[in-house]
Amino acid sequence: MPSILGYVRNPKFTRISAAGISAAGAAALAFTVIPGSADAGDKSQSAAKKVTASQNSSSPDSPRDRAELKAAKQGTLDSDVQRSGDVVAAQKEGVAKQKAVASERAAAVKEQADKKIAAAEKAEKERKAEAKAKASRAAKRAAAKPTYPNNLDGWIREAMAIMKKHNIPGSYEGIKRNIIRESGGNPNAVNNWDINAQNGTPSKGLLQTIKPTFDAYHVEGTSTDMTDPVANIVAACNYAADRYGSMDNVNSAY
Repeated sequence: MPSILGYVRNPKFTRISAAGISAAGAAALAFTVIPGSADAGDKSQSAAKKVTASQNSSSPDSPRDRAELKAAKQGTLDSDVQRSGDVVAAQKEGVAKQKAVASERAAAVKEQADKKIAAAEKAEKERKAEAKAKASRAAKRAAAKPTYPNNLDGWIREAMAIMKKHNIPGSYEGIKRNIIRESGGNPNAVNNWDINAQNGTPSKGLLQTIKPTFDAYHVEGTSTDMTDPVANIVAACNYAADRYGSMDNVNSAY
């Protein structure tokens, strides 16, 4: 370095100054080389804020996380509700099937019971109809006039049927025994020789009754002809019951 008049070179100052100049130059160079350093700083700060905001938005307490958590919870709830609905639907379907089976069984039981009742009612109806028919036939037989053979046996039995209605006593044997003795079984037999004949009222018929006795003990519904075999038997038995208690007690002319 050339000498300057009046200037004293100080090596220490020289070193300090050089260092200061170097630092200042570096600073100036840095300021000059990085244009818009203020904007860069702002951008850096903005980026930092964005990172911070991003970090804040990722925190559990952020609205986004709360929304996602709420949506997740809602989805879980909806899924649970769906499963519960499926379970309830399945249970209802099972109950419905059980009811249907029970209803079918009840219907089958009722059908069988109805069939039994119908069969019993039918049988009872048939039984009553048969009983009614039998009663009707019996009534018809009773109402119908019975037929008897036109002989001594038939006459006695027909006379006894009439005597029964009028409570006139007398047995088949007692009646027949007296008929055989009195007329020999001839309904037209007439006694023209005894005292009755002499008095003008001869004895006539199976049991040889006279006209006044026949008329007095005649039973309504029988013939008024004294020689009619049935009418003769009934009137004679009625007389014998009044006088002797029964034709069975008569053993001779009466």
